[in-house]
Amino acid sequence: MSRDDLAARTAENYRAFAVEARGRSPRYEELALAVAGDARLLEFLADLPTAKRQPNLLFAAARYLLGEPPDPAALRTLVSDRGGELAGVMLARRTQTNEPARCATLLPALAMLPQPLALVEVGASAGLTLLPDKYSYDYAGHRVAGTDPQAPVLACQPRGPVPLPARVPEVAWRAGLDLNPLDVTSDDDLRWLQCLVWPGETGRQERLSAAIETARRDPPPLYRGDLLTDLPDLVSQAPRDATVVIYHSAVLGYVRRADRTGFAETVRGLGVVWLSNEGPGLLPGTGIPGCDPHGFVLAKDGTEPLALTESHGAWVEWLP
Repeated sequence: MSRDDLAARTAENYRAFAVEARGRSPRYEELALAVAGDARLLEFLADLPTAKRQPNLLFAAARYLLGEPPDPAALRTLVSDRGGELAGVMLARRTQTNEPARCATLLPALAMLPQPLALVEVGASAGLTLLPDKYSYDYAGHRVAGTDPQAPVLACQPRGPVPLPARVPEVAWRAGLDLNPLDVTSDDDLRWLQCLVWPGETGRQERLSAAIETARRDPPPLYRGDLLTDLPDLVSQAPRDATVVIYHSAVLGYVRRADRTGFAETVRGLGVVWLSNEGPGLLPGTGIPGCDPHGFVLAKDGTEPLALTESHGAWVEWLP
């Protein structure tokens, strides 16, 4: 692919990101459009590997170095004056948004399963979504108490016939797998997590901070590994007198199509329950006509769509 074609494709990706950010983060909408129209910024991105050109990664890395979300002028100056440093952060870090509110969209599906559960999260980041039993929940007035009274209350708007649980699931065992797990006791890793939160999204930073404190009181076990090769060994450690659940949110969009197929085949061969919370169509059979292209589809075992979910857990719409 020529440099011009590469720049055009990258610009298209940033314009698509601007559409996603519209109404959620005016700063990032403006910034994405600025990158899409700036030849120098596109040239900087072209020198990075494909997986490192993502808007979320660029904006978080710039925020990490500047101490605040950049505007277009600040980003141009950063690329001009400290481009090597910025590229270094982008190469070393990953997009690992660890939104605890996604637990609210997963909870109904987890509560329906035979208890107790052994949870295995793929793409666990810092493990904040490995704690669905710790948090409390508010589904438009239907409250569910978690096991940690100091943990945040996660608000989620139910839509349709959501099977709202009376209690949180019983978790007998939990473990997370990630290429680069983040340490909740590391101030630097937590600063990176905070940089991944979009500016302008009310309540997310506060929720993240409260979830971090919850994880610090009882850190979940996290393992460094690849979902394609290391998942079976981790699953083999789970107690067999519990329902083993493999789950993930916003992970497969960063995995190549062929590798997504290989991952699905691996999970299906493990004889466990599989809950995926991913963009529509990232797994075959999860493309729901007319659904929000920026939302997620919660599916069971890769073939049974259960619900549509807001990408950061604000609402869950159960499918009839």
